[in-house]
Amino acid sequence: MSEIVVNAEIRTNTKSHAKYAMKEGKIPGVYYARGEENIVLQMPSKTLDKLVFTSETHVLDLRFPDGATRKAILKDVQFDPISDKPVHFDLQGLKENEKLSIEVPIVLTGGIPKGVRDGGMLQHFIHKLKISCLPKDIPSKVEINVGAMDINDFVHVRDLNLPNVTIVEALETAIVGCMPPNVTKEAEPTTEEAAAAAATTAAEPEVVAKGKKPEDGEGAADEKKKS
Repeated sequence: MSEIVVNAEIRTNTKSHAKYAMKEGKIPGVYYARGEENIVLQMPSKTLDKLVFTSETHVLDLRFPDGATRKAILKDVQFDPISDKPVHFDLQGLKENEKLSIEVPIVLTGGIPKGVRDGGMLQHFIHKLKISCLPKDIPSKVEINVGAMDINDFVHVRDLNLPNVTIVEALETAIVGCMPPNVTKEAEPTTEEAAAAAATTAAEPEVVAKGKKPEDGEGAADEKKKS
């Protein structure tokens, strides 16, 4: 897994300072780790965006003003409900021999699946996988090759093989599937049904003709009565 060096900017833990930081294009956050005091800090929004809007998990190499360094991962991000922009973040400190729970992105590879080329539709049900492992075993992403998937093929959690990683998901959970087309094809009529339909069609003009004769007869009867 790749590491990203981030210069950690310490901030005072006040709401007013947090608002000021956001006006300056910086997002407030907090670093926490077992056995350590929380550290309130801030990060340029452009730096945070690179960590949030990505298809990989990164380990952060935090560099503090006093020269101290810490390893961390981006654990959580809060978004503004209107603008959908990050407004706060949580960094979890990493301990070399301490397992942690984390979500890693699921990336589909292999191009357009065979089933999609045959008219099916690919559905990606879950985009992140919950796992537990040591920091050194964190995968940057989970890749699934969907190129050979046919219609009605699925990949479930139980199909994954991740070394030194415990998957914290139900084994029967479907990750991706190739669904059949939604178009319903009408059933073709049987020979008897086709013959009956043809007979009905052929009889329709005759029925109309018979319907006219009584009218002609009624007209003739009326003429006789008048005479």
